[in-house]
Amino acid sequence: MATPNPGTGIRYAGRPRPTQSNFELYSWLFMRVSGVVLWILVLGHLLIMHVLNSVRDIDYAFVENRWANPLWRIWDWTMLILALIHGLNGVRLMSDDYLRKRKHRVIATILIYVAAFAFILIGSITILMFRSPTGM
Repeated sequence: MATPNPGTGIRYAGRPRPTQSNFELYSWLFMRVSGVVLWILVLGHLLIMHVLNSVRDIDYAFVENRWANPLWRIWDWTMLILALIHGLNGVRLMSDDYLRKRKHRVIATILIYVAAFAFILIGSITILMFRSPTGM
């Protein structure tokens, strides 16, 4: 079907637009929002772990006492999840930019999603299921 070209009045036959999802828009938006939230979480983490406390004092008992409070578990878990998804989404975008063949992009994307799932699962189990051996 020929459609008019705005401004010239010339009709041209263009291919129909493909149906697009908003995945890339939401991915772009996620990167901006998660980046700001990560700044807050990471700066808070650095302040608490490396400024207010000496690095020499941070050991298993320190983490055990810190994670006795659910707020710190949620803080660390949120930081972990956002950092992993933010970073792996960036790697996905880079693979889309640099891998020319569709087959390579699909394989890279599958590997990125598998890595994301594995790291999120391992990190979540570590943080959320942590039990103190001393019963705290």
